[in-house]
Amino acid sequence: MQKEYDFSKGIRGKFYNKTAKFNLPVYLEPEVENFFTKLAIKQKSNLTQIINNLLVKDKELIEMTMIKA
Repeated sequence: MQKEYDFSKGIRGKFYNKTAKFNLPVYLEPEVENFFTKLAIKQKSNLTQIINNLLVKDKELIEMTMIKA
């Protein structure tokens, strides 16, 4: 690394994209990941789809209980 860098010809925000969407990583416990990976293989699906389907169902259940409260 150099001691100093010259940014005088740099362009602020050159790579900025206000519509960019970032996906947060989700870390599963190894036992949970192994279980759902095997399930995904059996169902000829992938881990992302399996976990998203479960979370959608959980979200629906939570929303139903919030409406009743």
